[in-house]
Amino acid sequence: MLKTLILSICFVVHPVHVTLTSIDYVPKSDSFKVFVRMYYDDFLLDYRLSRGEGQSVNLSDNQIFPKNLMWQYINEKINIFVNDRQLNGQLVDLKRVDNEISMDLLYSSGKKPRTITVKNMIMTQLYSDQANMTIIRINDFEEGIKLTSEVTEQTFKLN
Repeated sequence: MLKTLILSICFVVHPVHVTLTSIDYVPKSDSFKVFVRMYYDDFLLDYRLSRGEGQSVNLSDNQIFPKNLMWQYINEKINIFVNDRQLNGQLVDLKRVDNEISMDLLYSSGKKPRTITVKNMIMTQLYSDQANMTIIRINDFEEGIKLTSEVTEQTFKLN
C-alpha cells in the first residue's frame, strides 16, 4: 500500500520518465566525456529495484548518493563499446540539485573509433515508457537517439 502511494505521488510530481546522456569524443586523449542527468527519485526507485529492498541506502534530503555506489549502478546500466571493445570508465563528478542528479564520467577508448555501440538500461525495468535520450558526438558525426525499454542499444558505424 505504501509503495503504491509513493509511486502515485512520483507520477504526479513528474510524469515524464526520461534521462539525458551525452557522449563526446575527445580526440587528443582518445577518450569520451559522458554526462548523465536523471530524476533523483526515479533513480532511487531503480536502484532499489536492481539491488533489492535489503540493500537500500538511507539519505537525508541534503545528502548526495555515495559516489562508489553510483558508479556501480552506472557501470551496470550504461555500456559503451568502441570497435567491439567495452570501455572502462570512471565517475569524475556527481551533483544533485533539487530532484535532479547529474554526473560527469570519463571513458578511455585507446583507439580511433570506427564503430560505437551504446547500451542504456537506466530505469528500463522500472518504467515501460522510459526514454533514455542519448546524444553522440565524434568528430564530425553527431546523432541523437532515444533508447527505451524495448530498444536499449544502438550501434553506429563511423567510417
